[in-house]
Amino acid sequence: MPSTPSSRLDTFNRLAWSNLAAQSAEQIALAAAPIVAVLLLGVGEGQTGLLQTALTLPFVLFAIPAGLLADRWSRRALMAGAEALRAVALLGILVLIWIGGLTLSSLALLCFIAVCGTVVYSVAAPSLVPSLVPPALLPAANTRIELARTIAFASGPALGGMLVGWLGAAAAFGFAVALSTIAVVLLAGIHEPPRTQVVRRHPVHDIKLGLQFVFQHPLLKPVFVTQPIFGAAAFMIIAVFVPYAIRHLHLSATGVGAVLAMYGGGMVVGALLATRVMRRLPFGTVIALGPVTGFVASLVMALTVWWPWPWLAALSFFLLGVGPILWVISTTTLRQSVTPPSLLGRVSAINILSYGARPIGTGIAAVVGGLYGAEFCLYLAVAIFGWQAVVILTSPAVALERQPDMVGEPAAALRSR
Repeated sequence: MPSTPSSRLDTFNRLAWSNLAAQSAEQIALAAAPIVAVLLLGVGEGQTGLLQTALTLPFVLFAIPAGLLADRWSRRALMAGAEALRAVALLGILVLIWIGGLTLSSLALLCFIAVCGTVVYSVAAPSLVPSLVPPALLPAANTRIELARTIAFASGPALGGMLVGWLGAAAAFGFAVALSTIAVVLLAGIHEPPRTQVVRRHPVHDIKLGLQFVFQHPLLKPVFVTQPIFGAAAFMIIAVFVPYAIRHLHLSATGVGAVLAMYGGGMVVGALLATRVMRRLPFGTVIALGPVTGFVASLVMALTVWWPWPWLAALSFFLLGVGPILWVISTTTLRQSVTPPSLLGRVSAINILSYGARPIGTGIAAVVGGLYGAEFCLYLAVAIFGWQAVVILTSPAVALERQPDMVGEPAAALRSR
């Protein structure tokens, strides 16, 4: 029996709650892992590099394969399996803590496995949303998905730290396992509408097809180019801010934490306002807001070199939070609208690849900051943010008056019956 609009809305609600549980589990575990490594295992800063690599490498290694799977298999089943994998990996950490057998290597390996689940979930979820809500409700649906991620991002690290500090490492990972299990149960109850059958070719050919679609599309190509530039510039600022704030802005540890918290606050405010903003402004203008806000934020942070006022730094981080949320929601809606359903997984995966620019930004900050100081890093970040703003402002994406019409499958891709 075909699904009705109300049943699809109920299905989306399950997906949204599952997303909140999954994102919260991820953020709690990401916060708890390095704390456990230092406090329970006694590792130093150099050794924690292994753990940080384990937490980021899956995004680079497995995003594209995950996108291919999302286009070939049931996205609901894939997400449920990925979340179950994360739950099992976190349960493994919990068991090793209980029996006193946790080592840095086992922690890094299990975290690596858990993040593989995160990658698959992150790729498949945006691909599933367009089949559950009508095109007109895509911005609101993406806003709800992003709001859940934002809440988890803003509260998860603090909750993870508090659980480790108050109840011990086992409690933090136990809570994360419980949340992942809830996400799996919610996903199991989702009805995924049937998809049009398309021709399947060799995996390498299908991956190449996804890459060609993004880099030949006049709207998606500038969006993809902008994202890694933004990410690198933002993480340059984040990488040098703590020592810069203590030395130049004369902030205490509490003051540094309060300024950094404005980043999460900006994300929450942006997510709450996104639906209204997208209703009142042209679609292309909302796309431009993210890169332009990032550029303004970098200028505000650079002003602290001349006027070391903490409120300027707080404003900068607030803007860095607001802008990207509007960007993510509007560009996700754009990808979902202009991409054939059979390519959505691969196109979403290519978007995830832009996360690989974050360690590039921190690496640049380490080299440039070490040679010329944090102040020069802030000036360089302004130039890089200016570059990404120019890329998007000169693209046809900013000229869109409204959300593009949804596209279907090209005739050549349909499987003959």
